[in-house]
Amino acid sequence: MQDTNARWSRSGAYALADYLQELEDSTGEELELDVVAIRCDFAEYPTAVEAAGEYGWAPDETEFDEANEAAALSWLGDRTSVITFDGGIIISQF
Repeated sequence: MQDTNARWSRSGAYALADYLQELEDSTGEELELDVVAIRCDFAEYPTAVEAAGEYGWAPDETEFDEANEAAALSWLGDRTSVITFDGGIIISQF
């Protein structure tokens, strides 16, 4: 949260911190806290549709709905790490 250039939401910051802690635990390797690298490697979006759209994905229909959100989330999950949380998603940029 103290990295004001990243503009994480409070929920997003906690979700990302939890993800990075779980990554450390699963690999057994301690990660170095480099806020600039984290800011460059991850991006927060309000929806999966918006995130996937930044990378060229297009929904079947122009209206936002749960089916498009699920399709975008699946598309992203096939390409990168996705962190979902109440209020949005964070992806590892690719």
